[in-house]
Amino acid sequence: MPSPGFQAVILCGPGVSLTTFTANPEDFPKALIPIANRPMIWYPLDWCYRMAITNIKLITPPSSAPAITTALAQNPHLTSLPLPKPDLLAPSSLSQNTPTAEILRDPEVQAAITGDFIVLPCDLVCELPGESLLEAWMIHQGGLGGASCASEGYRGAKMGWGGEGGGRRGGLGVWFETRGADSIQGAETDFVITASLSPPAAPPPEGSLRPHISKLVYATTTDTLRDVTEEKQGFPIRHGLIRKHGRVRMLTTHRDAHIYFFPHWVLDMIKRNEHFDSISEDVVGWWAKAGWQDGLAEKLSLREVFDPSFSSETGRNIENGSHASGNIEDEIDLASMSSTHVSALKKKESTNPPLSIPPFLSYIHPRATPSTSPPLIRRVDTPHLLLHTSLHLATLPPSTNPPSKIYPSGPTPLSHSQKISTDPSLIAPHTNIHAPTTLIAPNTTIATHCVIKSSVIGANCVIEEGVRLTGCLLMDGVTVGAKAVLQGCILGRRCAVGKGSTLKECEVQEGYQVAEETEAKGEKMMVFEGLEEGLGEEEEEAGGEGLVVGNE
Repeated sequence: MPSPGFQAVILCGPGVSLTTFTANPEDFPKALIPIANRPMIWYPLDWCYRMAITNIKLITPPSSAPAITTALAQNPHLTSLPLPKPDLLAPSSLSQNTPTAEILRDPEVQAAITGDFIVLPCDLVCELPGESLLEAWMIHQGGLGGASCASEGYRGAKMGWGGEGGGRRGGLGVWFETRGADSIQGAETDFVITASLSPPAAPPPEGSLRPHISKLVYATTTDTLRDVTEEKQGFPIRHGLIRKHGRVRMLTTHRDAHIYFFPHWVLDMIKRNEHFDSISEDVVGWWAKAGWQDGLAEKLSLREVFDPSFSSETGRNIENGSHASGNIEDEIDLASMSSTHVSALKKKESTNPPLSIPPFLSYIHPRATPSTSPPLIRRVDTPHLLLHTSLHLATLPPSTNPPSKIYPSGPTPLSHSQKISTDPSLIAPHTNIHAPTTLIAPNTTIATHCVIKSSVIGANCVIEEGVRLTGCLLMDGVTVGAKAVLQGCILGRRCAVGKGSTLKECEVQEGYQVAEETEAKGEKMMVFEGLEEGLGEEEEEAGGEGLVVGNE
């Protein structure tokens, strides 16, 4: 495919809710956590390459840069990606807690982005083809009509000042449904309000995303919505929203995928508004409201953004002393040139023309149902999502297989070339492995009489005799002792489970040693350094090796 001219910016931030597996982000940052035996960062990188975007910037704190650099050079999944390789930016001002909008405000990041760009999170898993989203953006925003905002109409664009009338493009974001056939209980959601676009002159082709494109007019997190409704005893609606959009759609079960198609001018808006912290809530949320809330565009300095020569103090164009409407009628009194012109009343001091804001569009991904299964879009930022997504990808057919009765749709871009990659000689006889729902990485040894179903096993693992694994995720180098029974567990790198243990829905930190005959359910097993003084008698006898932490 020809290059679409976009840059991609992938934010490799901290794994706040994945601390069981990222206790030391300098050595093992969130971006390298395996999802179905591939590093997490592989998925947004592969998504970009498939839509022909090769100008990719990875933004990470300096402390995590060496680990990611090493992985890009050595990890077989990352080294197999196409050329050119992504550039790694690690500005010195960034830390593990830097807000997302502050990242885009960093001078080094702003200098690296030279055109329209896409912002992605490192924890994105997306089967939806990126070129379909890019096509939708170009139809509504990218062409000459789109630059004048085809979705608002020609008249609305020409009547405005700057913005749409000045050829400024809008943006596009993606929201996906968290309810449905594959819903996950307790998943994070956002509150969004959208307004329908005018119907196109020609119906879109089958499979087009355009029927799911609407205009975003409000966006915030569900937690913020709860705080507002508790404080106000209801949800207040501004009159400006009702005047501009008489019919809107409110969504409370969707989540922001953090896929943003941004025009380059957004960087200037972020730079001028230092109170912006979050891209989703502040940049996108305030931009959406500026389209209908009176005076908000001026408060966000959008008039200066659209015309750098405009002075906010005088309200006039600095270069020629007039209002920068861009229309020749505003610069020359054409009526006075007419032969029938007699006289004219003294022209009043003109005020600033209305500011026309390029729209921010939203793609609302349809939900999965028992009869339909739309492409997967998911943010993998919690242990439950990490496990659920890995097990889903384990069910995909190998990429070398043609469509079959079991897999009528055939493989997807996220399919592995082989489901069981370890050498057959390392799998002992009399072992039951359910291949359609299981992934096993190379150099993993499996002893006899093991039963493995719906699980993902990383490289260099050792599964001893009589082990039963159901719905588990094992990262690289894990050892599971003989006759252990694990169900719904996530085991970090190089940890070990003692023989005869029974674990259900547990998380085990990397390097942790689970004692023999341990029975646990729904617990986090983590090592805490420097807490020996506060350990109980049992932990003191064990030499302060670790603590078992419950769900609370």
